[in-house]
Amino acid sequence: MKQHCFHRDRLAFTISVVLGVTGIPSVLAMEDETLLEEVTVTGIRASLKNSMDVKRDSAGVVDAISAEDMGKFPDSNLAESLQRISGVSIDRRNGEGSRVTVRGFGPDYNLITLNGRQMPSTSLVQNGGGVSQGRAFDMDNLAAESVRALEVYKTGRADIASGGMGATINIITQRPLDRPGLNMSLGAKVLRDTTNVVGDDYTPEVAGLFSWTDEGEKLGFVLTTSYQQRDSGASGAYTTNWITEAYDGTIPQSPGENSGEPIHILNEPELGELRSLPIDLRYIHSDRERTRINGQLTLQWRPIDTLTGTVDYTYARQDIYENRSELSAWMDTYKSDIAFDRGPVHTPALYWEERREQNPRDIGLALQQQNQVNTLKSLGLNLLWQSSDEFELVFDAHQSESSSLPDAGYGNWINIGLGANVSAGQGIDFTGDGLPILLVDFDDGVYGNGNGELEEGEVGSSVRQIFNDRAFAEFTQARLGANFVFNETHSIDFGIESRDMETRLQSSFYQELLAGGWGIANPGDVPAEYLSPINYAKLFNDYNLSLRSNSRDFFDRVSDGRAAPLLLGYTGNAALVGRHLSNAVGLPWAVNPVDNLDRTVHEAVYGAFTQYYFSTDWRAMPVNLVVGLRYEKTEVESTDLANLPSEVIWQSNNDFQIPAGATAIPYSEKAKYNHWLPNVDFDIEFIPGLIGRFSYSKTIARANYDQMGSAASGLSGPSLPTLLSGSTLGTAGSGNPGILPLESDNLDLSLEWYFDESSYVSMGYFRKDVDNFIGTATTDVNLYGLSDPTNGPRALQAMADLTALGEPLNDTNLFSMVAANILGVDFYEYTAEEFENLVDITGNADDAPIIFRVSQPKNSERAVIDGWEVGIQHFFGETGFGLQANYTIVNGDIEYDVEQDPAINGGEQFALTGLSDTANVSLIFEQYGLSARLSYNWRDAFLAGVEDGGRRPRYTDEYSQVDLSIGYEVHENLKLSLDGINLLGEDQRQFARSTSQLLRIEMLGPRYALSARYHF
Repeated sequence: MKQHCFHRDRLAFTISVVLGVTGIPSVLAMEDETLLEEVTVTGIRASLKNSMDVKRDSAGVVDAISAEDMGKFPDSNLAESLQRISGVSIDRRNGEGSRVTVRGFGPDYNLITLNGRQMPSTSLVQNGGGVSQGRAFDMDNLAAESVRALEVYKTGRADIASGGMGATINIITQRPLDRPGLNMSLGAKVLRDTTNVVGDDYTPEVAGLFSWTDEGEKLGFVLTTSYQQRDSGASGAYTTNWITEAYDGTIPQSPGENSGEPIHILNEPELGELRSLPIDLRYIHSDRERTRINGQLTLQWRPIDTLTGTVDYTYARQDIYENRSELSAWMDTYKSDIAFDRGPVHTPALYWEERREQNPRDIGLALQQQNQVNTLKSLGLNLLWQSSDEFELVFDAHQSESSSLPDAGYGNWINIGLGANVSAGQGIDFTGDGLPILLVDFDDGVYGNGNGELEEGEVGSSVRQIFNDRAFAEFTQARLGANFVFNETHSIDFGIESRDMETRLQSSFYQELLAGGWGIANPGDVPAEYLSPINYAKLFNDYNLSLRSNSRDFFDRVSDGRAAPLLLGYTGNAALVGRHLSNAVGLPWAVNPVDNLDRTVHEAVYGAFTQYYFSTDWRAMPVNLVVGLRYEKTEVESTDLANLPSEVIWQSNNDFQIPAGATAIPYSEKAKYNHWLPNVDFDIEFIPGLIGRFSYSKTIARANYDQMGSAASGLSGPSLPTLLSGSTLGTAGSGNPGILPLESDNLDLSLEWYFDESSYVSMGYFRKDVDNFIGTATTDVNLYGLSDPTNGPRALQAMADLTALGEPLNDTNLFSMVAANILGVDFYEYTAEEFENLVDITGNADDAPIIFRVSQPKNSERAVIDGWEVGIQHFFGETGFGLQANYTIVNGDIEYDVEQDPAINGGEQFALTGLSDTANVSLIFEQYGLSARLSYNWRDAFLAGVEDGGRRPRYTDEYSQVDLSIGYEVHENLKLSLDGINLLGEDQRQFARSTSQLLRIEMLGPRYALSARYHF
């Protein structure tokens, strides 16, 4: 085994620190100059061998993925390449790898760097409005063609900047002096996404690389470019929430004494047992378009042998468009029949509710649209001076900025509420094969023509919502580092650095009623030519939508045979429909100029480090020791420019609006903290090829930006009028600029056997003892002096009036009664929908203060995460066949208790997220110009997050995927390939307290790419 790099040559030290202001010591620097200059990585086997060499020769636990050739990375997506490394799993968005989890630590707890430099990262929430306020970097921002290698540092190092508690992942791009001479490659792909419905079935991707140096290797540049267009579709279903409570013998909104037959409950829970009820069920379909442009220009200059300068500029842009339709039912009327399952949390297997004496209510036909553009720009400078064989000095700096902005004048996300009042009863069958079936007792005799079919003339407007979200980030970093070699055995690195990071998040929300109001009181106001029928049954063809016999019997009984699956809806261009409906009522088709969020978080980090290297032989066994210490001081200032609300508006039975005020008031808080971060890495080669490792390090990960605000924001109204039984408080969130980073003491033990030129077996144990996990503290308080329009003299009088009339006390009747008293009319003068359109009820001085459940982050938890990583890589002689496989076990000592009553501690629960076992297997063949790889990736179910103030867990179900890549070398310069991703069309599913409680299912399909790449 080679001992570690204590006589690092100029090229090695350049790579070590050129790769970043964070000073990540590229494992390539651990090879001698001859090896670096002579090895040419081509093909799958050579790529895997190079990655194996990285793993073997590194201090600590490091894995890597190398390009097969210039401009050819093993996968078209960087995240999908990383999932093949043990301990690494990925989050997918739109069926494509996006963010990474390492050893159970999610994307926000891993540091991703570009050539060693921390990049700013911004994004807007996709599939909804809002600003993504985490620290995770989206891997799909960067095209794989410009990347030379990926390095995953699983153990902490003093010369690596803080932030990667799970791992630090370094993306290495091309450098001209690394490969002298003239090199060019051009690639073209035809992409086919089988989920596409309305876009182009075949879309293009082109990528090019041009690298040149002069004959003396003193001057050079490399230019890489990439353009990709992808059209796709996404169909699925989701439930907004499940209301979980201890069963007290009643079900909210059950029929009362004056409302007919009482509720029927099968498998009724025992008193005190938990039961859950769904709020809604929504079918969705999205048509998506994405355009991605990447470019990087790197210039290098070596005027004298001892000085090398590097200047690089990186540009990345994504334009994202989505048009989405919904078909939904909101569950808020008489619960008449429920058959619970027998799980630990009683969940409806069959569910039915009725309107009875009320008119049919609406089914939802909302249209949404997303328009956003994400941009990354980075300019960097590196100067390396080698004064002698014993001393080297490097200066590195970069200024980078990122932004995520609306790509339309009407914001980045719009929701146009449409519906049709045709539901006299509605229910859900949860007993199917993963996709719940929505059923409706269809009645268009009151608001339609009574022919029993949903037609355009029965569709009406309700509300429009416009989100105008913006995110900006700017990072400036500088580093001065040095290496001093004492002798063959001892050397030392040391340096100082600074990082100045500023992130600004802005958001406005504009909600206004359209002509139909919440009750869809103006059917036919959407021109028929703006609507197109959509058959969800065809989109859901992988699922059985026929009712089983028990389900059929249940729904026939409760509806007298009228209940039938609802699978036909309407779609249309949300922007076109929204503009028309806004003009019809005189609303400007524009964003709200008043922001409800304007937050700037500024972090300044100052650091210094030193790292000592020792290498020797002990009893003929090579031994290496690295001991380091890093000090960092962090200063934080968080400023919220808050437009404080002045009123709560009760708009309909259970709909509330809390508009931002017109005057912005700044709130600012400061904090600071410091850390000492030691590390020790030790390895010994017992016999040739058998290496044992021990590593200890201390690492940190900083809180997300949405946890660092200074003013309470995101105010929402209660679930029901607060005087009614079953009402839950409205919520708000408040940050904590002084929140401390998570701190982890990390231990790694591993044994690796390198038994052939391209083959190894490894087994490792890891343990992370983590302090300062961020939990949530909730307090029930009034905010900004706001009053509750549902709890005061008007509401109390309305309750008394309803009792006198013998009318049920529910949210619809209560609103109507208050509205009737305000208008001075009889309760029966108007329908509930008409009252909703006539009156908005605003809290006043006579009403009680409205109470919000305010969540604030706090450092309150500690936990232990440990696990095992097992990996193997082997090629079977000269047969061309090979195998790569790994399995990771991850355990945590704090799980979410699905059986805990949400009423305890306000529902607050802390649990470790992202923990799951993973497995990867790749079968490889490479010979006679043919290369092929068949890969299987599996991730077990895991807790993805804890939401709704801790009351609702979100689990992602287990997921597996099969990919295939086949390439053929026509001649030495021309290669053809065919890639297939997710060949079996596996879908993604999320659930709450049990697998029966669907939260989201997204139906995915295979993607194919046929490509040609020519190397000059």
